[in-house]
Amino acid sequence: MEGLRSEILLSESDISGKVEELARRVTEDYDGKEVLLIGILRGAFVVLSDLMRKVELSCGVAFMEVSSYGAGTTSSGIVRILKDIEEDISDKHVIVVEDIIDTGITLSYLRRSLLARKPESLEFLTLLSKPSRRRVELDVKYIGFEIPDEFVVGYGIDYAGKYRNLPEIYALEENHE
Repeated sequence: MEGLRSEILLSESDISGKVEELARRVTEDYDGKEVLLIGILRGAFVVLSDLMRKVELSCGVAFMEVSSYGAGTTSSGIVRILKDIEEDISDKHVIVVEDIIDTGITLSYLRRSLLARKPESLEFLTLLSKPSRRRVELDVKYIGFEIPDEFVVGYGIDYAGKYRNLPEIYALEENHE
């Protein structure tokens, strides 16, 4: 596809295996409990869908839409909640599911916002993490893959609305615009 490098950073089987591993860990950690998975739209809907079907617990699902990017490839640093959850999360075990953590600013903001709602517990799960880009300290319990500082697409992650449908994860070439 135009704008994509020819090599795949993470294959479909790599991703599937990691999602299964994350689901196993969640199932073990919350044995006998009900969890609420909150997917951060739009990118996390794919990982959330695959994850929830492999978690062997009673779990609810909710969605938030949060933006700090716009149409660019770098975070603006300004977090906006475009769609909030409707569920009361007080006294619930909440796991926020993200596709990728970059600077950490969005999740830091979400942590404060959600903790104010008094959940029983609050953890974060991400398929991808870019620790070299982190601008705030974060405690993320479930991390799939640590990746280099490259703009990636596929498996729900987009650039300007494109590439979400790819089953693998690719790096976007520098001349993508």
